[in-house]
Amino acid sequence: MELLGVIERYLKDSQMPETKFGRLAVNDPRLVSDLRKGREPGPSMIERVTRFIAGKTA
Repeated sequence: MELLGVIERYLKDSQMPETKFGRLAVNDPRLVSDLRKGREPGPSMIERVTRFIAGKTA
C-alpha cells in the first residue's frame, strides 16, 4: 500500500488530526495535505513515517 493510504488509515483509526500527525511524525504539519496534492515522499520520509506509525500502534 502506498504511504498516503497507510497514513489515511492511521488517521481514521487513531482519530488524530492530520496536522498533528505530520508534526509528530516528521515535524511537518503540512505533510498529509502535501501528499494529497501529489508530493512524492523520499525513502527517508517513508521510513520516518513508517517508524512513527509502528511505534504508535505497537
